[in-house]
Amino acid sequence: MSINEATPRDWDKVSKTKSYIDPYDIQPDPVNKPSHYNAGNIECIDYLKDSLGTNFEHYLEGSIKKYLHRFRYKKSPVEDLRKARWYLDRLITEQLDKNS
Repeated sequence: MSINEATPRDWDKVSKTKSYIDPYDIQPDPVNKPSHYNAGNIECIDYLKDSLGTNFEHYLEGSIKKYLHRFRYKKSPVEDLRKARWYLDRLITEQLDKNS
């Protein structure tokens, strides 16, 4: 069976046999919407994009490298890998927007 063919019942079976707690499943979402980055009227990432201008892509690249470097030493390494992926996805979006 492929991942696209799995039914909700199939996913329930997998989730009951999971041997680890996935930090990505915890609310609030510490990767996509960390609560400490949303305290004001503007999300931190939007402020950084506005204030850094063309250097924003360098910030994204640095964040990717940071999370890839330190994930092995963290209590929840998958969370840092997901953060690296989030920044990579954002960098890809920035590139696509720039080239369109």
